Amino acid sequence: MVDREAFYRNVVHSLRNGVIAIWRDGSMAVVNDAAYRILGLDADPAHIGQSFHDVLGKDHDLADVLTRAFTDAELPNRAELRLRSSGKAIGYTVSRILDRDGAVSGAALLFKDLTRVEQLEERERLRDRLAALGEMAAAIAHEVKNPLASIQVMAGLLKRQLLDVPDARELLTDIIKEANMANRIVVDVLEFVRPISLEVDPVSIREVLDEAVTTARSHPAAGHTTIVTDCAANLPDLDADRLQLRQVFANLLVNALEALAGEGHIWITASYAAVERSPEPPDYAGYLTVDVTDDGPGVPVDVAHQLFSPFFTTKPSGSGLGLAIVRKIINAHDGRIEVGPRAEGGAKFSVRLPVPHRVTEAVAVADGNRTAGEIHV
Repeated sequence: MVDREAFYRNVVHSLRNGVIAIWRDGSMAVVNDAAYRILGLDADPAHIGQSFHDVLGKDHDLADVLTRAFTDAELPNRAELRLRSSGKAIGYTVSRILDRDGAVSGAALLFKDLTRVEQLEERERLRDRLAALGEMAAAIAHEVKNPLASIQVMAGLLKRQLLDVPDARELLTDIIKEANMANRIVVDVLEFVRPISLEVDPVSIREVLDEAVTTARSHPAAGHTTIVTDCAANLPDLDADRLQLRQVFANLLVNALEALAGEGHIWITASYAAVERSPEPPDYAGYLTVDVTDDGPGVPVDVAHQLFSPFFTTKPSGSGLGLAIVRKIINAHDGRIEVGPRAEGGAKFSVRLPVPHRVTEAVAVADGNRTAGEIHV
C-alpha cells in the first residue's frame, strides 16, 4: 500500500524552494531542507512543535512575515525582501491553510533565494552601462590619440634637429615620455570599458600559468625575482578564454614583480575542490583556485578594498586600471578574486574559477577507460 503521508512529506522536503508551515498557534509544522539552507540554520527535528519566534528569532524578517499571516487581510504574493541577518534577497509568498470547514488552521510560507538572480541582473545592467560608456570612450579616444600622435612625431623631429641644444633635447624627451603615458592611459580606458567577448574553449590552467610566467619573466621589473609554480595533479580543464586568463595571471605577476623591485620570491599554486550540487543554477562541479603570493611589502589594510577600483593605484605612475581589468575578466568567467596578506609577510591574490560538471564527468569517463600503466594529468 502506498504511504501517502510519507510521499507528501518527501515532496515538501525535495522542493528547491524553502517551505515553512505553522499551526494557528504559531508552532512549527514543517520546515524543509531548502528553508534551512537558505536561512543558514542547522536542521533540527526538535524545531517541530516549537514557536516559529523561537526557531527563527523574534527579530527575524521572516518571523514578521509569518506574524502578519494571521492579521493582514491581504497576504503578499511574489513579494521580495532582503534579510538583515545575511543580506540575502528573498522572494516569497504566504498562504493561509484552511481546514475542511474553511477555518484558518495555519499558514505556509514559500520562499526562494534571489541573491544570485539579483547579482546576474546587476551584472547585466553594468554591462549595458559599460557598453554605452565604451562607445563614448572610443569616440573620445579617437579624438585624443590623433593629437597625441602628432605631438610625439613633432617632438621627435625637433629632438633630431636640436642636437647641439642639450636642454631642449631633454625637455623634448620628457614631452615624448608624457605623451606615451597619456596614450597608454587612453588604451587602458578603452580596454576597461569595452564589453568582454569570451572565446570559450577547454583550457588547461597549468598551460595558462606557464605562459603567464614566461610573459612575466620578460618584464623589465623581473630582475632576480624567483617564481615558483606548484600545480596539483589531475587538475580539470576550465571552460574559459585562454588569452584573457593569461592576461589575468600575467598582470598579477607583473604587479608582484614591481612590488618586489627585482628581488624576492613569488609562489603560484593551483588546486581543485569539488562542491555539492547546488539546487540553484548555475551549478558547478567545483572550483579551481590559483593563489599568487609574494614576500614583498604587502598591501596596506586601508587600501586593500580599493585595489580593484578603476583608476586607483598605489604606484607613482600608472592608469590604475590593471587590477580593475583583471576583476572584469574574472567576473566574465563567473569567478572571484580576493586579496589579503600572506601569513609570513607579503601579499596574496586568490582567484577562484568554476569548473562545469560535464568537464569532471568527462575526466571520470576517461580515467575509467585508462589502463593501469597510463597516467592522467
